[in-house]
Amino acid sequence: MVSFGLLWRTIRHLRPRQIGGQLRHRLRDRLRDPARFFAGDAGATPVVRRFRVPPLASLPGDNTREGLAHGSFRFVGESAGLGWPPDWQPAGRSKLWRYNLHYFDWIWLLEPAAAQLAVNDWIESYRPGRGRDGWEAYPVSLRTLNWISYFHGHHPEELTARPEFAARLWASLHEQLTWLAVRLEHHLGANHLFENAAALAYAGAAFDNPAAGGWLRQGLRLLKAEITEQLPADGLHFERSPMYHLRILHLLLLLASVRHRELRALVEPAAARGLDALTQVLHPDGGIALLNDAALGVYPGAESLTAAARELELPLPQPGAGPFALEDAGYFGFRRGGDYVICDAGRVGPDYMPGHAHGDIFSFEMSVAGHRVVVDAGVHDYLDGELRAYCRSTRAHNTVEIEGRDQCEFWGAFRVGRRGRPHDVRWHPAADGFELEGWHDGYRHLPGRPVHRRRFRRHATGTFEVVDRVTARREVHVQSRIHLDPACTILELTADRARIRHPGGELAVAFQGGGRLTREPSIYCPRFGEQQHGTTLVYSAHGRRIDFGYRIAG
Repeated sequence: MVSFGLLWRTIRHLRPRQIGGQLRHRLRDRLRDPARFFAGDAGATPVVRRFRVPPLASLPGDNTREGLAHGSFRFVGESAGLGWPPDWQPAGRSKLWRYNLHYFDWIWLLEPAAAQLAVNDWIESYRPGRGRDGWEAYPVSLRTLNWISYFHGHHPEELTARPEFAARLWASLHEQLTWLAVRLEHHLGANHLFENAAALAYAGAAFDNPAAGGWLRQGLRLLKAEITEQLPADGLHFERSPMYHLRILHLLLLLASVRHRELRALVEPAAARGLDALTQVLHPDGGIALLNDAALGVYPGAESLTAAARELELPLPQPGAGPFALEDAGYFGFRRGGDYVICDAGRVGPDYMPGHAHGDIFSFEMSVAGHRVVVDAGVHDYLDGELRAYCRSTRAHNTVEIEGRDQCEFWGAFRVGRRGRPHDVRWHPAADGFELEGWHDGYRHLPGRPVHRRRFRRHATGTFEVVDRVTARREVHVQSRIHLDPACTILELTADRARIRHPGGELAVAFQGGGRLTREPSIYCPRFGEQQHGTTLVYSAHGRRIDFGYRIAG
């Protein structure tokens, strides 16, 4: 049972437009059967403006062309036999799994004849109706982007050779986009609304007829507002997830590829900022940091995005060594060769949409000699359950947990009630290192009103130092964790010191303070649906004023 207090602490941050959107979203299809929706006559297949989609096809995940031919689909780490063409409403699968089926990202594995068969079957057999996940605004947005890109951007000759299919494809796109235009996800906002806007603008710029003109105007209006909010001056997407940042960059580059003058002028500066920001959230292995909801292998990575930007003749980022700061996001760190550290001193996410936030204030990730050594839990799935709760929790991150509680009040799969906030964050970069400090109020609601202060320091010698102080009006129990990549091995462990072997060599972690160092098993989820088992160093202490910390050195 959700208490009134928890519900109030959750909804008090919502915007009025979100609340109105929630009411419309929940009541619209309950009061009117969506199967009765008609988009009207689509008319003749319109002229398609000439455009060339860069190499930006969404990743097909773990799917293969051979598997699809036998009706085997795999999403978020789970496989299912759906037949071919597939069962579009499979039982026993999570909503995210069904969403992935209806995104049609996997269409890029198919030859045009097989792609046409799948699309024709979807159009004929999957009509709007209650409980039809594929007709929700988010999958409609992704699917229409994929269909337009695949057929009009990559295989236009197939449409010329098959005018009947071209007419059917256009009629369905017209219906879906008209449906989308009156079902925008204002109740969620953030990346969902950005996807809606991108789909409308992309389709509107690709086709030349009155309906497309309306989509374009609506999409441009939304994008102007959302780009301003969602891509601030530092260029990182405001939900502070490197994974969703990849997706937003994908969309910006896709929109630029249509070569519509007004649209390109809007998205290109944002794409340039976003590409610069992306370089700062990449480990030396080329993969993203797993901050907040983030997983590897979901979206095209930095290499694909940079290649697309180069093809579109956009300015490319010029990453350098040394300290870096993404001040709007609150991400700070240092890079040199194969050594990399990124520290999180930002808010958990936008107040009105913290659904992808984790309890990671003053956490960090680290690579040494080109290999990940200190990792956060990642994300396993979006189901309300133990794994989702763990991946979001403070104990799954490299920061301090007080009284076994989280910095934020996480509940459900995406909801957040009370949320901690960083204060007095100060950043001092230097040529060979940096210092970062601040405190947060995520535990001040507990008895004794405890406060956690942390200082990070990267020395010119390469040593990384973390200094913590917890103060409270009564004695509290604290635990500071360092989650090691599963490839690491603890060679030696004492009450205040650990020696660790990692794929690039060895390092030592030396703790100081009045506590005791132990180890505990941990779960690492670098990809959706994947669990790896590792080890976490845990330093525990008690008191009213506890000064402690550690040094990591090679």
